[in-house]
Order: sequence, then C-alpha cells, then structure tokens
Amino acid sequence: MNVHHLELFYHVARNGGVSAAARAMPYGIQQPAISSQILQLEDTLGVTLYQRRPFQLTKEGQMLFDFIAPFFSGMSEMADRLRGGGESRLRIAAAEVVQRDYLPELLARMRRRVKGFHFTLTHGRQHEIEAMLAAQEIDVGLSTLMDRTAANMEARELLRLPMVLLVPKQSGLTKAAQIFEKDRIDLPLVTLDSKDVLSRSFQAALRQRGVDWLPSLEVGSLDLVVRYVAEGFGAGLALRHPRVELPAGVKVLPLDDFPPLSFGVMWTGRLSPLGEAFLAEATALASELKE
Repeated sequence: MNVHHLELFYHVARNGGVSAAARAMPYGIQQPAISSQILQLEDTLGVTLYQRRPFQLTKEGQMLFDFIAPFFSGMSEMADRLRGGGESRLRIAAAEVVQRDYLPELLARMRRRVKGFHFTLTHGRQHEIEAMLAAQEIDVGLSTLMDRTAANMEARELLRLPMVLLVPKQSGLTKAAQIFEKDRIDLPLVTLDSKDVLSRSFQAALRQRGVDWLPSLEVGSLDLVVRYVAEGFGAGLALRHPRVELPAGVKVLPLDDFPPLSFGVMWTGRLSPLGEAFLAEATALASELKE
C-alpha cells in the first residue's frame, strides 16, 4: 500500500469526506487529486472504503482507519518532540518591508506571550509564500494579497495599503495628475519587477485610464525604489506603509483613485495554537497601525 494514499484516507475518514479533508489538510492538495488517489488505494485493496453520499465508512474502511489512526494522529506531536521545541517554534515567510518595519515588534510580542518562543524567517512574495506553504516549508506567510489564493490556502486581510508615487522634492511636482496628463511621459518610472503584485496592479490601473507609462528601472526592493528616487533617477512606485518615514529629499504624491493593495496573513490547513497566537498578535498590531 502507498503510504501517501493511506495518509489521504486518514484525513478523509477523520473529517467525514473529501471536501472537508481538502480544507483541513496540513498541506495544499485539491479535491480531485484526493479522490483519484483514494480510488487507487481501493483498487489496490480490492474493497470500497466508504460510501460517498452520504459519507460513511464501510466495514473495511473502519478497520483500516482504526489501524492507521494512531500513527497519523501522532505525527504532529512526534515532529514537535523531534524539533525539541514543542509548541514554540513557528516558520515564517514575509516580504522585506514587513521584515524590516513590522516583524520585529510582532515577534517581540510573541516572545512576551509564548514562553520559549522561537522562529525561522525567510523572504517571499505571495506566489513564493503559497509554494512554501504547499510544500510545508513554512507555517505562516505575510504578504500583499492581490491574486486569488490557491486551493486550500487561507488568508486574512490585516491592512489595506494605498499606492503612492515618490518623487524628488526638487522636482516641482505636486500631484500625480501632472504626470498622467502628459501626451508622452518622459519621467523614468522606478518599480519592483513587472511580476510583482504592486507593479501589476499599478499598470492595470494605468491602462484603465488610457495612460502608457512603463518602468525604466526595475529594482529588487521598495528600499531601493526610495533610494533611486532620492538620488534623482525618476519617480518611484511604492505603498504608503504606516510608521515608515521617507528620506527628507523624497516627496509623496497620493494616488487616491488607484485601488489599495490588501496585506495579510496566509496559511494552509488548521493553524496550530502557536499559529493562532501569532495571527491574534498580527491582527492586534494591524488594528493599532490603522489608528
């Protein structure tokens, strides 16, 4: 028997059906894939393990579940014991601006809340975080949320961040309309790479207005966007983050009629008590930032 097929059957039996199992799985997998692999398990065994509608284990399915349940139900506890940290270690992924401006305070709160709290941290944007969650490489991710989350991914919005343009103070520009009204915009645009959610959202909004303004400089972080603007290399696309101060030589042009970007927490399956605590602290911090 395929051990992965047995694991899927355990979750189906435990949750009372394929749909519920897909929502509760500790990693991302779609319902058709679960159903297909359960059918393979039944073919291998030569028996039907459960009735589909309404869901009910057959005699053979109950026997198999009773046999495998002690093993699979103890997996999380064994993983914690092997890590040596019990329920005190959280694996986090976040974008660089979050790591710099918000995570230190959030992690300090977690240390006060959870005795012995420790964590690992890696960089990622939405699609990268979703891939890491699906591979069970992280427990939670913090990211802008433009794209629809993948199947079995959960997300909670924490903040909505407005888009802004950054220009050198000496530029003489006072509003973004002065740029958009030009027949041909010759001011260089500094942005994150074209695949980034912020860049794609901005370009979509420009197209709706009939404005053509493609990036001249694509850089690797919002810090670099600010740096290049401060040095006079063009106008930069950024997000207005609470509590983030800009250099004295940079001016903000609001983009009030552009859609804000949603920022939030992502996870898959059921959050552990530690993950729930992290989500609660992140929500509380976000509420304070809105004030």
